Amino acid sequence: MTETPPAHLFDQATRVTAGDSRWQGRTSPDYWAFVGPFGGVTAATVLRALIQHPQIAGDPLAVTVNYCAPIAEGPFELDVRLVKANRSSQHWCVELSQSDADAATLATAVFAERRPSWSHQPAVKPDAPPFDQVKRHPDAGMSWTKQYDFRFVEGRPEFGSRSDAPRSAYSRLWISDSKPRKLDCLSVLSMSDAFFGRAFHVRGELIPFGTVSLTTYFHVSREELAAEDITHVLATADAKVFNRSYQDQHGELWSPSGQLLATTTQIAYFKA
Repeated sequence: MTETPPAHLFDQATRVTAGDSRWQGRTSPDYWAFVGPFGGVTAATVLRALIQHPQIAGDPLAVTVNYCAPIAEGPFELDVRLVKANRSSQHWCVELSQSDADAATLATAVFAERRPSWSHQPAVKPDAPPFDQVKRHPDAGMSWTKQYDFRFVEGRPEFGSRSDAPRSAYSRLWISDSKPRKLDCLSVLSMSDAFFGRAFHVRGELIPFGTVSLTTYFHVSREELAAEDITHVLATADAKVFNRSYQDQHGELWSPSGQLLATTTQIAYFKA
């Protein structure tokens, strides 16, 4: 008898089950950050609940996740609601809460039917050596970073080497799951939050930091992403301003073949 191999840690961490009126999930110690779960895996958990919902139609187009409060270790519930649907799109709202408390995470998502159309991609994939030719970045110490393989082409973080002059906020790197996993929209969404805080790069040190709001736009359908048959993306991240405890961050995720898979933007808190 052939044993079923254990699920990938990412799939275990984002697993949800349907209940009478809400979906249930549980935090994973494998994807823990400073004061709670890694934001990318929380976003992916929300998206998994939507994809598995019996009323879902189409592909994810945009997902916005607002991190209202830290999520404690343990179980949580997801209240998933279809807000509005028309012939080509659906608008959803998801609230994550624990123990009947107020929402710790509030997300909205748009799903759409991606029909054949005229296509044009003026954006050009950044230059980079192949994934296998770039040295892996040493583990950063948190459990969630151990689940990813970061290979910096430009903008490698230099923690513990603070200088008075701010450094560049730009990074270009390959990102993959530490244990390779074929990319899908869940892992793309999670990887869109997998960049180290831009403030870390600019200051050359780790400081208190947390994502407040993350929005990711998908530029391919689930079918197109599956056809890419890839386990890593080429990603870029940058910031435009750091001011009064908050910074922006924006990024791109590319397939090795040159397809722009997703773009992302967020606002994050820092203390420095």
